[in-house]
Amino acid sequence: MEPCAGKLEADRKKHRGGREKMKHGFVKVAAATPDIRVADVEFNTEKIFEGIDKACENKAKIIVFPELCVTGYTCGDLFTQDVLLKETQEALKRIAAHTADKDILVFAGAPLSVRGKLYNVAAAMNRGKILGFTSKTFLPNYAEFYEMRQFTPGPEKAGYVLFDGEEIPFGPQILFEAAGLEDLIVSAEICEDVWSPIPPSIGAALEGATVIVNCSASNETIGKDRYRRDLIAGQSARLIAGYVYANAGEGESTTDVVFGGHNIIAENGAVLEESRRYCNEIIYSEFDLQRIIGERRKNTTFAAKPQGALMRVPFFIETEDTKLTRIFPKQPFVPSDERTRAERCEEILTIQAMGLKKRLMHTRAKTAVVGISGGLDSTLALLVTARAFDMLGRDKRDIITVTMPCFGTTDRTYNNACEMARKTGATLKEVPIADAVNVHFRDIGHDPQSHDVTYENAQARERTQVLMDIANRTGGVVIGTGDMSELALGWATYNGDHMSMYGVNASVPKTLVRHLVKYAADETEDDALKNVLYDVLDTPVSPELLPPKDGDIAQKTEDLVGPYELHDFFLYYMLRFGYEPDKVFRLAEAAFAGDYDREIIRKWLKTFYRRFFSQQFKRSCLPDGPKVGTVALSPRGDWRMPSDACAEVWLKRLDRV
Repeated sequence: MEPCAGKLEADRKKHRGGREKMKHGFVKVAAATPDIRVADVEFNTEKIFEGIDKACENKAKIIVFPELCVTGYTCGDLFTQDVLLKETQEALKRIAAHTADKDILVFAGAPLSVRGKLYNVAAAMNRGKILGFTSKTFLPNYAEFYEMRQFTPGPEKAGYVLFDGEEIPFGPQILFEAAGLEDLIVSAEICEDVWSPIPPSIGAALEGATVIVNCSASNETIGKDRYRRDLIAGQSARLIAGYVYANAGEGESTTDVVFGGHNIIAENGAVLEESRRYCNEIIYSEFDLQRIIGERRKNTTFAAKPQGALMRVPFFIETEDTKLTRIFPKQPFVPSDERTRAERCEEILTIQAMGLKKRLMHTRAKTAVVGISGGLDSTLALLVTARAFDMLGRDKRDIITVTMPCFGTTDRTYNNACEMARKTGATLKEVPIADAVNVHFRDIGHDPQSHDVTYENAQARERTQVLMDIANRTGGVVIGTGDMSELALGWATYNGDHMSMYGVNASVPKTLVRHLVKYAADETEDDALKNVLYDVLDTPVSPELLPPKDGDIAQKTEDLVGPYELHDFFLYYMLRFGYEPDKVFRLAEAAFAGDYDREIIRKWLKTFYRRFFSQQFKRSCLPDGPKVGTVALSPRGDWRMPSDACAEVWLKRLDRV
């Protein structure tokens, strides 16, 4: 008995307006472990009512309760008693009725008698009705588990059962579709299902399920919590989906086992929220359906199947703005945990050095030429080059560091550059370029008093020419120093610092460059090198193309182009997930609350889009360089964009915010 096609379409039209209201694709979900009493169905039902009410107060649209929570998982042979099963049937009707005026989809575990067999099911309820019974496929019958004594594995394919005079969908992999919100498709599995080699959720996801729920009763043993956490996070990553795992807790029998109520909410490999163990509670978070769908679109190995094999059942929720509780870090490229950050830095430096090592070997380069300014990017490039030479077992005197003082060079950056070269064991070469640039100004008829773009870019191009010619003379390669943030904004002189023979920093964002240099400073045993690296970290970011004021840097990049921490935030969410501008703006407002006001964020976000689009021509001819993270701008791999693409659509969306 399939839902009437005409009625289904009418329901979808009725709720279609909600698609715009569920702003940015966020859906709030809950995993609940209620207090229960074994075999006390009435008590358990009341506690489920309380959980539903609390979840509704917190605007959750989906709530998941544990496996067999209506009766208790540990009833044993009591499951064979008709009185318990009849009470369960009445309880399910009461729970469904309790949802009549509730804006929520509920999943609760219960035993279900069907044609003389007993099944372990997750009952889905919404708007006063039981929508379906998802059956457990894999029954554990080992160690402390003995489910096949009472239960029968569910059927291979969903059909219908008669329940209280109505035909209700019954079986595995039922898809519950939200009317009016086409990306919200929910499917359930039960406990052991996800521990099996081929969980039922795989087939559900391939037919469109974006949210998987699991009613579970997984007991606690030493170390099992970590395995469980990794399992759920891993399954959400494999499926590119949201996963809500609700586990049995205190209240179950402790005759032989103890349950900890370990609830988990994960999305595409990341645990968004996790409950305290041994403490029955409800946890909440928000799934980002746009992110899930966007990831699936990009991932060509996610081989979605045509609709049709699995049963689809509509449900209805009112769509509204979701208040966000999940955290969007200010620096998405940088791990917040210090230990993880150190491990990440070591890995990145190794990837960079390995890439350069291969290039040096392949080209049989006699030298590596690095232009050093005393700034962050050139410092990182030199550190990576030194590491590559160590890998090759080569004398670091074949690293030729070139300082090229000109109109904007300060004593601080000059001295830091020279000291760094010496402490890394590189050969230091000084090539002042002011005279050459002035001759160039004379040749092209430019007034040196006019500190315009010609004044600035002529210096950058002269520096690149010097580096290229030194590399030619010494049989070497020029190591690019520009980072990914600069490339995203086009903050590089075309055919100047934009160009090199191998760009080791090409996929490293500015916010991460800083941490890589700090990691190198923390790790070195050379106190003199440590001190100079710390001073580089304290130096304002600048191309030093304008004369200093009173000996200090006059040209500060972030005053001109905007804060790099904002631009890296914008870059990450635009490229990694394809978020629309108003969503990026919303997340930035939340992440940087108290740091930047609304209009400042809007100003720099507009700057980001304008520059990102207008400067693509520079990225279209980037030199080779190693990819280190999930976001990269190589025109040969991660980002292929026409140089003539327009930003108007993105900017107009911001104007409406």
